[in-house]
Amino acid sequence: MKVNLSRPDITEREINAVVEVLKSNSLSLGPKLPEFEKAMADYSGRKYAVAVNSGTSGLFLCMDALGIGPGDEVITTPFTFIATINCILQVGATPVFVDIDPVSLNMDPAKIEEKITPRTKAIEPVVVFGNPWGIDEVCRIAKKHNLAIVEDSCEALGTVYKGRKAGTFGDMSLYAFYPNKQVTTGEGGMIVTDDKRLADLCISLRNQGRGAGGGWLAHERMGYNFRLSDINCAMGIVQLSRLDEIKAKRKKVAAMYQQLLANEDRIIIPHEPKDCDMSWFVFVIRLKENYTGEQRNKLLSKMLERGIQVSNYFPPVHLQPFMVEKFGYKEGDFPITDAVCCRTAALPFHNNITRQEAELVCKELRQCLDEL
Repeated sequence: MKVNLSRPDITEREINAVVEVLKSNSLSLGPKLPEFEKAMADYSGRKYAVAVNSGTSGLFLCMDALGIGPGDEVITTPFTFIATINCILQVGATPVFVDIDPVSLNMDPAKIEEKITPRTKAIEPVVVFGNPWGIDEVCRIAKKHNLAIVEDSCEALGTVYKGRKAGTFGDMSLYAFYPNKQVTTGEGGMIVTDDKRLADLCISLRNQGRGAGGGWLAHERMGYNFRLSDINCAMGIVQLSRLDEIKAKRKKVAAMYQQLLANEDRIIIPHEPKDCDMSWFVFVIRLKENYTGEQRNKLLSKMLERGIQVSNYFPPVHLQPFMVEKFGYKEGDFPITDAVCCRTAALPFHNNITRQEAELVCKELRQCLDEL
């Protein structure tokens, strides 16, 4: 590849921090775990932070800790990564989809209340691509109907919306640290909440159900091995300390694309919403409405052939094969999501994309559009 879709930004500080742990006797459940959790709680302004081995595990623990299970419904978006949905299914509950707003690509708050039933237990908004538009209205609706909010901010660490940080809107909120995220620990996630009971429960559940005062072989409840090692935590501590730098780098890359593509009338380019300091996760363009899904797919193939790594962020989750088989969804059930998904293209995006690389990406994009 001439230009990769994503790439982690690792410095000697992260390497040295990991080596320090490797030279110690504490590779897991050591001092770096509470240090990382405190740093995340301090950053977010939440009272408690619980580190886990992935964002997916964290979302599952949020559902489990809230007591969501068979017979319950959770309202969420069909435009997201599959983990948002899997965590609902894994506790035996049913996802209920709300179509998206065509600008922000987030769940449309105006369509939520019609989906609430006596079985609804929670709403799971996703801060898609780091864009938080509408989440305050989602929270207002949840409060009105006495529903829990599980905030999927896995793509939004660093975003600030109307003076509030992403990760502070939910009863339980989740950040993720996969290598393509703003901050990475290799694999990992962080639950943040202001509820001590929920935090303590997640601490127990991630560690085989062990209680706070019990021994290694004392298990108060059924649990899981969702621990995050001190190796990952050491890396996360350094990465989090660099968040302002990382945000600035990603804003610079987004601004380059916005400038280079400003006069390209065949696509829609993303922008920050009003009242938002956005932490960019990916840079996803959309073909205009006159293009078909087949043409988008040809565009992606042509870009890949030219060494520009691109992807279709996101395919609609309700049309994934197992979802169609389980629930019978079909094209047209969520028309805005379907129309958006078939025309998206994520361009290469990471902290250290150069001007030359961005110019190459945009040059190849225009040539591929011409060929369509």
